[in-house]
Amino acid sequence: MNLTRHALLATTALGLLAGAAQAQTLRWAAAGDALTLDPHAQNEGPTHTMNHQIYEPLLLRNTAGDLEGALATDWQVSEEDPNVWIFTLRDGVTFHGGQEFDAEDVIFSIERAQSPNSGMKELLGSIVEVRAGEGNTVEFVTDGPNPILPANLTNLFIMDQGWAEENDATEVQDYAAGEQTYAAANTNGTGPFQLSSREADVRTVLEVFPDYWGMDEFPMAIERVEFTPIQNAATRVAALLSGEVDFVQDVPVQDLERVQGSDGLEVITAPQNRTIFFGMNVGADDIENDDVDGENPFSKVEVRQAMNMALNRDAIQRVVMRGQSDPTGIIIPPFVQGWTEELNAPPEGDMDAARQLLEEGGYPDGFSVQLDCPNDRYINDEAICQAVVGMMSQIGINVNLNAMPKAQFFPLIENGTTDFYLLGWGVPTFDSEYVFNFLVHTKDDSIGTWNATGYSNPELDSQIESLSSMTDLDARDQEIADIWATVQEETIYLPLHNQVLNWGIADGFETEVQPEDQPKVKYFETTGS
Repeated sequence: MNLTRHALLATTALGLLAGAAQAQTLRWAAAGDALTLDPHAQNEGPTHTMNHQIYEPLLLRNTAGDLEGALATDWQVSEEDPNVWIFTLRDGVTFHGGQEFDAEDVIFSIERAQSPNSGMKELLGSIVEVRAGEGNTVEFVTDGPNPILPANLTNLFIMDQGWAEENDATEVQDYAAGEQTYAAANTNGTGPFQLSSREADVRTVLEVFPDYWGMDEFPMAIERVEFTPIQNAATRVAALLSGEVDFVQDVPVQDLERVQGSDGLEVITAPQNRTIFFGMNVGADDIENDDVDGENPFSKVEVRQAMNMALNRDAIQRVVMRGQSDPTGIIIPPFVQGWTEELNAPPEGDMDAARQLLEEGGYPDGFSVQLDCPNDRYINDEAICQAVVGMMSQIGINVNLNAMPKAQFFPLIENGTTDFYLLGWGVPTFDSEYVFNFLVHTKDDSIGTWNATGYSNPELDSQIESLSSMTDLDARDQEIADIWATVQEETIYLPLHNQVLNWGIADGFETEVQPEDQPKVKYFETTGS
C-alpha cells in the first residue's frame, strides 16, 4: 500500500546491472564503511546499507523505489481513529539468534529510536505511543493524522528486545561522543544475512541466514558477502578491473569510460536521491575558524548570497564531476515531493555582483575561514571542496580546506563544532518534510539533529511542525513551497548538485540500481560464469 500522491519516477532511476560471479560469494567494495552497526545510532547512507542486509524495518523500498512490506504485511489507518496506524506483523519470523519476532520487539525498537542519542528520532516525532493491538498487530498512535508515516519507517530497523537487554544494548550508542557499545559491533537481526566477522574500515563478512523468512520470496542467490571499504578511488577501480571484487558501488567518475570499455564489466548510471550542499554557522555571534574577531560574517545574509553566487556549479559539473551531476538550487532531487523547476534553478554566477554583496554585508576585503570536508563519503567530495576554495578566493574569501574521513567529520556536524562544511542529504521518504525536520528546524533534543547552521526561526518551525498532520495535500504542498521559499530567501544553505549513481558489476551478477543507493543483496541474481 502506498499513500503518497506523486508516483516515484522509478523508471528514470532504474537500470539492470549485468555483470564474473565467484561461486555464490559477492565481493563488494565502496569508498566508505558503515559508521556503526547500531541500527538507530546514525542516519547515514552506507550505515543503513550495511544494516539493511542484517536487520529489517516494518516497510522498505524495493528496487523500483516503491513501499513494500518487510516485517509488516499490511498497514492502514484505523477506521475508528485517524490518529492510529495499524501494522499487521509477519508471522514465522525469527531473529538470527533463534528468538521469535513479535510486537514487543517493534515497541521496544521504536521507543529506542525515539531516544535522544538516536539519529532517527526526527522520523518518529509525531508518534506519541506504540502499542500491541489485536492479533498480531502493532498500533502507532500519532499526535494528529499523519498520511506519510509509513514512508518514515523504511530505515527504522527492528531489534530483538531480549537480546538488547541481555547485552546491555537497550540504549542507543552516542556516536557523536565516541561511545563504543555492544550493539555497535554485534548484531541480531531478522534480515537475510547475519554477521560473520567485522573489522571496521577494513572488512565485513556476512553469511546467509538459512532460516530467513524470505528465502522463497527473493532471489537469495548470494550465500556470502565480503565487503571491503576502499577509500582511494584508483585502488577501488583497480580492484574491479583486476577481478579482485565483483561489485563497486561508486565507480569514480574519472574512470567510467575505462570500466565501461572493459570486457566482463558494466556500469549503469542513474539519478541518485542525494543532494550535495554547503552549510555555514549562521547563528553564532562569533565563529572560531576565521580571522574576524568578535564577528560572524555568515550571520549576514548578503555574505551568504555572495557565496551562493560565487559557486560555479556548471564548472564543477564539467570539470570535477565529468558531467556526472545535476546542478541545483534546492536540497531535494526532482522526484521528491516539493520540488519545482523554479526552486531548482540555482543563482547565476556573477563574481562582480558577489563582490558587491560582500561589501554590502560589511566585508569589502573579504575574510578567512576554514572549510570542513569529508574525503571518503560523497563522490569527489574533497575535489569539490578544493574547487570551491578557488571560487571563493575570487571574491576575497580565503578558505582553508580541512579534509578528513567521515568518521571524524560527522561528529563535527552533530556536535555543531564546524563553521563551514560540505554535506550530502538523501530523502528516503521522498517528501520535503524529511529535509526540514533534520536540516532546517531549530535544533533541540528531538529534532534538527543535522542543523549545524545554528539557524533558528520559530515561525518557520511552526510551519514545519504542521506538515505531519496536514491531510489536505494541496494545502500541504503550498506550505512546503512557502517553507522552501524562506529557506532560499534566507540562504540558509548553498545547494550544489544532485549526485548521479554509477554502479559497476562483473558478468555473472544481475541486480537493479535504485535512487536510494542502498544495494540489498537479497535481490541480487547470479547468471553463471
